[in-house]
Amino acid sequence: MPSPLREALTFAAKLLASCGFAGAFFAILLASHHARIPGLTRYDTIFVACVAVQVALVVARVETRDELAVLCLFHGLGLALELWKTDPRIASWAYPEAAHLAIGRVPLYSGFMYAAVASFICQAWRRFAVELHRPPPPALMLGLCAAIYINFFTHHLMPDLRWPLTVGVVIGFRATAASFVTAGTVRRRLPMVVWFAGVGLAIWLAENLATAGGAWAYPDQRLGWRAVSLGKIHAWALLVIVSFVLVAELKRRKAAAYVRGPKTRRLAPI
Repeated sequence: MPSPLREALTFAAKLLASCGFAGAFFAILLASHHARIPGLTRYDTIFVACVAVQVALVVARVETRDELAVLCLFHGLGLALELWKTDPRIASWAYPEAAHLAIGRVPLYSGFMYAAVASFICQAWRRFAVELHRPPPPALMLGLCAAIYINFFTHHLMPDLRWPLTVGVVIGFRATAASFVTAGTVRRRLPMVVWFAGVGLAIWLAENLATAGGAWAYPDQRLGWRAVSLGKIHAWALLVIVSFVLVAELKRRKAAAYVRGPKTRRLAPI
């Protein structure tokens, strides 16, 4: 049993390592105010730099190719949501600067914000050797995941179902916990509902940093920066659930394929 100090330091080190891509993203975001690639706008510079970091992480084997595929999936899901939220009829937020590498009003770098969340989950899952205890049935998890994602689009056109969906998450995951290795062989356990809320809060804090750096602007920030609404913690927690469920399902299917495959087959962990 390691000492409490050693366990805390090891936990912090693993947590920081899991935030590698997310930390690089925010470093690029802040540095883009002072350094740009000639001929590119700030938003385009951020995109090119993020691609370079992503390639470097895969080449250095900090991230696996499977993890890269997961990040590309989340990049696509994020861009789809961004296109809807920035539509003038919705105008949930806007990107005030110009970008050539963009789809409509959405700079391509924005997808990396969602990929950063998925990167953290994949990295933390591997580094902490996460195991799920008493998870909901896959069909229930995927159903909640789909309903939450769709509600991000439909709540502008029909009643917002985020609270009923939150109740569904609390009921569905009420007995689910994640165990993880902190240091040595010591395992700790945390209820998943608490984990969802905690990561949602962490992303909200990062979002305040991002909007202060001009990454995007909410309607109430166009005349000057102000703290992001506390209600966004709820929205981010729901988005974290979508990310977590998809990563968990991909890992479950990968493990099942490994069991069915030949004994000599080697599969890189997601």
